Amino acid sequence: MPGGRLTQQERQRIALGLADGLAYAEIARSLDRPTSTITREVMRNGGPAGYRADLAHRATEQRAHRRRQTVPRDRKASQQAHGRDTEAVRAYEEMFTTVLMQSGLSKMMSRVLVCLYTTDAGSLTASELVQHLEVSPATISKSIAFLESQGLVRRERAEGRRERYFVDDDMWYQSMIASARSIIELGDVARQGVGILGHGSPAANRLENIARFVDFVSESITRAAEQAREVLYTKAETPQDGAAEPPSDR
Repeated sequence: MPGGRLTQQERQRIALGLADGLAYAEIARSLDRPTSTITREVMRNGGPAGYRADLAHRATEQRAHRRRQTVPRDRKASQQAHGRDTEAVRAYEEMFTTVLMQSGLSKMMSRVLVCLYTTDAGSLTASELVQHLEVSPATISKSIAFLESQGLVRRERAEGRRERYFVDDDMWYQSMIASARSIIELGDVARQGVGILGHGSPAANRLENIARFVDFVSESITRAAEQAREVLYTKAETPQDGAAEPPSDR
């Protein structure tokens, strides 16, 4: 399997594959590349509808030029942090960002969330996010506001007027519950339409099916999230509890 950066010819074949409606996995197989490489390439360069081989290649060259200017400083820092490899960490952050974008988050919100999840401190201030992501404070503020509304980030007052933004183990539970609530609202709206459009009409039947479907999904999400949190927390406590009560010898 070839490694290294994608060539301009490979990018042209990606563009042709997208135009033909091929899936990322099919394009990846034709190029003998990992599917994640193709997914990341397309998502960071306009998405399936906006991908252009020439623009993608030019953007990659520009990013590579910026990286060459900053790698010496970053590499020194990474060697001081658990011996991590700068390029490996950067590639992982890009892959993580792409996956979050596929789940529905914008690119900037995904980058902010990845930045928070991959920092050892588990929290960052707005100024630290601005410095790390090289964006404006307003961009960070907007992203944090949305992530907080979805239960993915929480904020705490730090020293002075600064705030720190956190992600912790309970964030995904809260996010799933928030998602379930939004689905419930969709079901309620669909059910209201049944009465307005007339019971038994094709449109009303369609809305009734939507309401029944999303009711089932929201209940399943809530139940699964609660069970997952209970199981994970129980597992975390089991070793300590087990150590306190060694098995009897009978």
